[in-house]
Amino acid sequence: MKNIRNQPKYNFFKNSTYALNGLKDIVQNESSFKIELILAFLLLPIVLVLDISTTYKLLMYLSFMAILVAEAINSAIERVVDLVTLEYHPMAKKAKDVGSAIVFLSIVNCIVVWLVCLIELLL
Repeated sequence: MKNIRNQPKYNFFKNSTYALNGLKDIVQNESSFKIELILAFLLLPIVLVLDISTTYKLLMYLSFMAILVAEAINSAIERVVDLVTLEYHPMAKKAKDVGSAIVFLSIVNCIVVWLVCLIELLL
């Protein structure tokens, strides 16, 4: 049966190339992602030297990585909306606002996780 979706057959290496192309694009074109990536390179190595459990270190790492994932999702939403229309439309605004909310919630989550872990370090 012929594939009716506009999608090539799965190939791990080719799909990895698509993922790396997407990552390259958001690094080049999204200033928020660049800032968060710089923060990741500055803050995540600090997590390795903290005198806290591996579980807390993993939580700190994952919560920060969630910000990068959320930013990538937000970028995808923005691109799809812009593909559909560059004109102002209330639904387009709502879609972009939801993308921003995803990033905001991931940042709040990260701050809470880091505070809890750092408080644990001080106790």
